[in-house]
Amino acid sequence: MPTKKKIIILIEDDEFLAELYAAKLTIEGYKVYLATDGRKGLKLIQEKNPSLVLLDILLPKMDGFGVLEQAKKDPKTKKIPVILLTNLSQRGDIQRGFDLGADDYLIKAHFMPSEVITKIRRLIE
Repeated sequence: MPTKKKIIILIEDDEFLAELYAAKLTIEGYKVYLATDGRKGLKLIQEKNPSLVLLDILLPKMDGFGVLEQAKKDPKTKKIPVILLTNLSQRGDIQRGFDLGADDYLIKAHFMPSEVITKIRRLIE
């Protein structure tokens, strides 16, 4: 009997990057839902109850910090692991991400998609 695919919600407004990560995650056997703005992303988190959220910070409509804060306030979604995947590398941003409940904070320029997959596996496998 096949095991149910783990769901990952990817919230990323950079189309190229979003498609790259969605393809990589799908190849790795995950079911991926993609949102290109924060509001849609938050709605997906609430609807799909994912195993993990991969979240950019600089997003249209609601930034990643807002999405993270709302997701962690909701009893139904607060336990879902969230990895922030962003280009914001200031210490204050990183600290804010962890203070709001992120499980990891990855700076896009410093991580290859395969390394991100490894981080995801550590959190949900």
